Amino acid sequence: MELAARKQKILSAIIETYIKTGEPVGSKSLISESGLDVSSATVRNEMADLTNRGFLIQPHTSAGRIPTQQGYRYYIDNIMSVTPVSQRGKEYIRSVLYENADSPESILQSASDIISQLTNFASVATTPNGEDSRIHKISFVQTGSHTAMAVVITSNGIIKTKIFRCEFIITPEILEVFDKALNDTFAGIKLSSINQPFIQTAAAHFGELSLFMPGVLMAIKDASQRAKDVSVCHSGYTKLLFMADVSFSAARGVAEFLNNEHDLARMLENLPIDTSVAIGRENSRIELAASTVVSTRYSIDSNPSGVLAVIGPLRMNYCRVISILECVSECVGAMISELIEI
Repeated sequence: MELAARKQKILSAIIETYIKTGEPVGSKSLISESGLDVSSATVRNEMADLTNRGFLIQPHTSAGRIPTQQGYRYYIDNIMSVTPVSQRGKEYIRSVLYENADSPESILQSASDIISQLTNFASVATTPNGEDSRIHKISFVQTGSHTAMAVVITSNGIIKTKIFRCEFIITPEILEVFDKALNDTFAGIKLSSINQPFIQTAAAHFGELSLFMPGVLMAIKDASQRAKDVSVCHSGYTKLLFMADVSFSAARGVAEFLNNEHDLARMLENLPIDTSVAIGRENSRIELAASTVVSTRYSIDSNPSGVLAVIGPLRMNYCRVISILECVSECVGAMISELIEI
């Protein structure tokens, strides 16, 4: 449904004023905000028409108008113009992320933190999908006379650890044997291939050495399986309880859903590759029917990877949120790509 230029200008002014003030917008205040050289009666007629078409709603008889979900959708798709984060802002974001850039997970947690801080909404970030990732290296760290930790490092930079126990006393020489034998066998193997049959085949390959390895092999399998799964970093969940125009019970429902990491990860992985805005009932989850999810994906070596997203109320500064998300996404992708190359 295409709107004439004047109607677009009025709708835009109402939405931007409402986002700023949280108050219904009347014709008089609208004229001063929009700079339209028309009478109040003309503006009222246009507002009435926009209301009849479903773009606006009048909460009370004597009140001004506020946007509907349909109004926000039209504004985002046809009117809104996103201004990129300034160079100074980008440098600040990059400097914050570099403070904890020793692993993809720490970068993504910092990304979630800075997004929540700058938007004042809840934010989430998913780790790179590990289905196509491979074992890059396996290391061992002794933790006791009979225990050590297997460290699995993957091709997409994810690091997972698992403690294992041996009946015999572990020495540095034994760990060196494990290191060589297991890296020769596992390096380059896809994480999705490291299952029980693969472990049994590997054990048979090691011959008598496998008698010393059951705990080690199971530790590697468990760590590899966890590295394959998508993890969610999050920040600002308590801010959900203070979302504008959202009841406490609805906000609590959103918080409960976001704490279900399995369902949340599945929803995030199904989001579009490009920057997207899902408003209210457009979201796939009923818990988000009164919320907006703004999302984008970061790329690793030019390949779309994990998701960065903001969860907030319908009344949010969409331009600002999108520009922050896209800036953080660009920085995250570059940093993780750089980390993996190292």
